[in-house]
Amino acid sequence: MKKLISIAVLFVFFGFAFGQTGKDWRQKVDASLLEKTAGGQSVPFLILLAQQADPAAARQLKTKDEKAAYVFNMLRQTAIATQARLAASLTQKNAPHESLFIVNAIKTEGNLDLINSLAQRVDVAKIMDNPTMRFAEPVERLEGAVEERALIEWGIEKINADDVWALGYRGQGVVVGGEDTGYDWQHPALKNQYRGYYAPTDTTDHDYNWHDAIHQISPLNGDSLNPCGLDSPVPCDDYGHGTHTMGTMVGLDGDNEIGVAPEAQWCACRNMERGWGSPFTYLECFQWFVAPTDLNDENPDPSKSPHVINNSWYCATEEGCNPSNFQVMNLAVNNLRLAGTVVVVSAGNSGSGCGSIANPPAMFESSFVVGATAINDTIAGFSSRGPVTVDGSNRLKPNVAAPGVNVRSSVPGGGYANYSGTSMAGPHVVGLVALVISANPDLAGQVDLIEDIIEQTAVPKTTDQNCGTIPGTDVPNHTYGFGRVDALAAVEAAIALIPPPPSSTQEQVALPVRVFPNPVDNQLVIEVKNVVGEVQVEFFDINGRLLLQRRWNGGNQASSTFDFKGKPSGIYFYRMLNGGNVQQGKVVKK
Repeated sequence: MKKLISIAVLFVFFGFAFGQTGKDWRQKVDASLLEKTAGGQSVPFLILLAQQADPAAARQLKTKDEKAAYVFNMLRQTAIATQARLAASLTQKNAPHESLFIVNAIKTEGNLDLINSLAQRVDVAKIMDNPTMRFAEPVERLEGAVEERALIEWGIEKINADDVWALGYRGQGVVVGGEDTGYDWQHPALKNQYRGYYAPTDTTDHDYNWHDAIHQISPLNGDSLNPCGLDSPVPCDDYGHGTHTMGTMVGLDGDNEIGVAPEAQWCACRNMERGWGSPFTYLECFQWFVAPTDLNDENPDPSKSPHVINNSWYCATEEGCNPSNFQVMNLAVNNLRLAGTVVVVSAGNSGSGCGSIANPPAMFESSFVVGATAINDTIAGFSSRGPVTVDGSNRLKPNVAAPGVNVRSSVPGGGYANYSGTSMAGPHVVGLVALVISANPDLAGQVDLIEDIIEQTAVPKTTDQNCGTIPGTDVPNHTYGFGRVDALAAVEAAIALIPPPPSSTQEQVALPVRVFPNPVDNQLVIEVKNVVGEVQVEFFDINGRLLLQRRWNGGNQASSTFDFKGKPSGIYFYRMLNGGNVQQGKVVKK
């Protein structure tokens, strides 16, 4: 269940905790950064500004395009208004700098003296290290084709995606995104689905479809040359990981039916240099997904943002991620989600112990986290478990599970290979999101609703492993979340939400109705005014089951109260009928 969170609280926290100079400027600086610069060294770091945009009102907007445009404009305007003086100061100090708006921050480089002067500023909330981070590398790689291969990959059959194809839904009209080690866009299983490729004329346009956030060699890769180079103008995979994940999302090449949503389109961003990234490269890709740009990183267009993105990477504590900088990536995920994009994240491969989901971005509430299952429908031994204890939240993770063992997909150079890892599970769910939106396009941008559909239609899975305060026999639990995803059940639930067509004899007119409070704890009131004749109200759960029904005469009774006490948290739908008129909507139960 994706609980609604108050983003506004997060922004108040930034201002309260860090927006003042304080007695000791060191309180605003990562300890690791102080250590790195103690000998006079100059190192890269991030400056988080005290003032952060609050785009939470985007939740009230209906379409994905509206949400993306609103969030983008608010984030960019806040950055423009608040970064100018700080940027001017950095220029005066000859400090190179790059701006972000996905979070209001600036990347720069300098020594302890520069850090000292910046930390004294009241408009600076925090000065953070920009450490190198590692992605969730597969736990096993089997190169080459596998003998006795089925026509459709086992994971696709296991989640019933092929049954969804039989209904005619294959991801049409949906754009998925990936941030990873890059992508071999000319792979036969990926080329036709790449949004930048137009098959009828065999032409390409990488503007708004590809971004490379790798501008320098990672120090962990030494001085060796990157096979893709830096700032690549075309999609390129320098490690092989990204190409494999994208194949599971959308791949199709003749008999190689490897993708869950083979008619969805894809766009992408490279956020790692041969497997190593940094907070800034990850944030840069998150930002690009809010409003993709041309190849010159100009003219951002939020209407081209993807519906869902895959994240098969993590930032471990030993690589520099810690409670002092968790908030920044969490804020970026929140903002991208508010823009109408589902953020799917692999749970990690840290093993079977409780509380092993401990790294960004899998630890965040707004991340839709996926554990890995094997062909026998049991959890993989390497799949990380909840609860999230590293931040004291004890929140439930993962959200769901999906096939992640011995998954066959595309690799650079036109070939195929079998990998195992939660990196392979997440892309199954990205493809599922595409199928859901393809079946009901009105769900585009409705992140809460999409995630609830997938959770509540998953095949319940239990375990004898008890993590945290939740027994493994409960659903959801910290091993499987709500269970292994079921594409057919999710798509059927999405289709059930499509409003009926207007009556052929009388055009339906929306009723003057007020539904409050929404979200609701116990008692929900539906109030109608100026309605003559009988009013009928029906409530349905996410699976389309009728839960409540009531009729009354609108002329005599203006409102009616419905008891939601004891009902599970989640999203419910109502339909009001009055003659040929209809009003439909949704209610969130806390």
